[in-house]
Amino acid sequence: MSSKRLPRVIAGTTTLVTMVSATLLMVPTPAHATFGTADIKPIESNIAAKDWASATAGDGSSDAGLAIDGDPTTSWQPGRADARQWLTVDLGGTYDNLRKVKVVFPDRGVAYRYVVEASSDGRRWKTITDRSHNRSVSRGEVHLFTRPATRFVRLTFTGGPGRARAGVSELQVFNYLREDLTLGADLSWMDDVQDQQYWVDPLAEDRGAGPHLLDVAKDRGMQHTRLRIFNEPRSESTGQPTLVPRQGPERSLVSAKRIKQRGMGLGIDFHYADSWADPSKQPKPRAWAELGFADLSRAVYDFTADYVKRLIRQGTTPEKVAVGNEIINGFMYGSEAAHIGTTSPPYFVDQADVYQSKPGGGLLWKYWRSTDPAERKLYDQAWDRFTTLAAAGIKAVRDASPASKVEIHVIVDRDKLAKTMEFWNQFLTRVKAKGQNPDVLAISYYPEWHGTPEALDHNLNTMATTYPGYEIDIAETAYPASGGDGSPLPNSPYPRTIQGQADAIRRAFQAANDVIDNRGSGVLVWEPAGYQPMFRAVPGLANTWEPHASINVFNASRAKHILQDTVYTATVVGAAPRLPSSIRMLTTADSATTRVPVRWQPLPPGATGRPGEVTVTGTTGKGPVTAVIDVVSGRGGHDLTTSWPPSPS
Repeated sequence: MSSKRLPRVIAGTTTLVTMVSATLLMVPTPAHATFGTADIKPIESNIAAKDWASATAGDGSSDAGLAIDGDPTTSWQPGRADARQWLTVDLGGTYDNLRKVKVVFPDRGVAYRYVVEASSDGRRWKTITDRSHNRSVSRGEVHLFTRPATRFVRLTFTGGPGRARAGVSELQVFNYLREDLTLGADLSWMDDVQDQQYWVDPLAEDRGAGPHLLDVAKDRGMQHTRLRIFNEPRSESTGQPTLVPRQGPERSLVSAKRIKQRGMGLGIDFHYADSWADPSKQPKPRAWAELGFADLSRAVYDFTADYVKRLIRQGTTPEKVAVGNEIINGFMYGSEAAHIGTTSPPYFVDQADVYQSKPGGGLLWKYWRSTDPAERKLYDQAWDRFTTLAAAGIKAVRDASPASKVEIHVIVDRDKLAKTMEFWNQFLTRVKAKGQNPDVLAISYYPEWHGTPEALDHNLNTMATTYPGYEIDIAETAYPASGGDGSPLPNSPYPRTIQGQADAIRRAFQAANDVIDNRGSGVLVWEPAGYQPMFRAVPGLANTWEPHASINVFNASRAKHILQDTVYTATVVGAAPRLPSSIRMLTTADSATTRVPVRWQPLPPGATGRPGEVTVTGTTGKGPVTAVIDVVSGRGGHDLTTSWPPSPS
């Protein structure tokens, strides 16, 4: 992160929509925060629509992908009319928290007969729903299920009466936030704000959780806190020791105790610097600046191992330790800085005779694709020095705390995934050759620098598919709730509002959760109390802060109940449709499926007076439901009011 602390439709049909009175809609969960409002819904992600998913058909047709293209006006239809045609969606990897399949068919007024199955390997299948004897006319259905480690979803047609034919307009497979996805924040600045009080609702008689920042953070659903460690905190401009050594080793021991006292997970982020380290600057600590390379490597090991042992001795064993911070360009720059051309921080340049006197761990990307032998030699030598230092840090963590996971944290600049993949190739090959290996590959994500949410999805899954032996993290993310007249940041669709802040962070959670094989392990928001903050100073109350409503994203993003949220049915022109009095609901805690009553809004007069589509909204105690009603001419041999609901799935 930057070093500066900043202020704080369907073609050919008639569509009639019944609007619902706002007073009868499901009211969002109250924000329980004084400042602002945010409607934060549980994360639901259609994995079948991701660019790493694919579809194949039993007849070998090339248009199977039309069933997962997100366009209901297109469809896969087999080239022959055999009864048992099938379509399989490969999600690219396994998922543990898929809970819903939605299927939409191309034809109206048809009772489709089919079976939906799930599999981990494409060989052994478990039935999600059996509609092989279905008599209910509908253009689709939502099926709820629980089956960990699902990669493949297959729909097989089993025949049908009259004019029913095989074909799928949309097959959607929905993923939900896993309980084991760790959500938290870097809250290192808690060291700076000891004179301030943080409350969930400081103006109420019952102020809620507080008064420490961590009290509110934990109460709002943050599970894990990361602390950055400067070796000997110094001014970034002058290089002189700071009067108060904030985020230094000693004070961070106190912060670690506060985290563990609240039962939160602890992460340690070694900067191996006395001031900020990020992709544009990686200065050595002053105490190590003039060490020869072998001594520098020993210093990295000794400092890392000693500090982790101190944490353990005081009862604050870290769950995760990052060896370096955003080290895409290496770290602990030395004499190679002349090749890099670094100009920051000022003291590193002004005192070059000290800081650049001996080799360090900076990478020479300018020679990456060079064919000049001398430049290639410099490129390789820089990589060897860097990974020697990194391996020393990894080994130190392993020796001092085998239970702690080791993270390597980089970035993927916008449109520069190739550079990051070269980093992982060089880094992992070389540290493994030196006998070491991390557990977690992490990146930062700030849209203004790193691209769109879709680019984030792609970057994470490219890393996961290329290096399947590692967890994948978003070690830093943030989004502002104000500024720019509310306009979105570059590369982001989200406005700079409290709602936009919640939506942007929620989208980062989704991206990590959607990494194949459940390998996305966590997301940390960077300094939500200070940078692009999720808190504000309470007017009229000195040194008192309250959260934005957006902070509820940590709790509200997890689904407790999943509804059969769309009901498909049909009726003939002039007849009222038969809608169910209840719908299915899956409870995620125990995977139990029950039924919940639904209250439907009345159809407006004449809604079924001509062929087309009518949508009606219903309400339940757990959320809204939509009924999609096909109004057909009545010609054909099907009883459109046959049995509701269908047999349970």
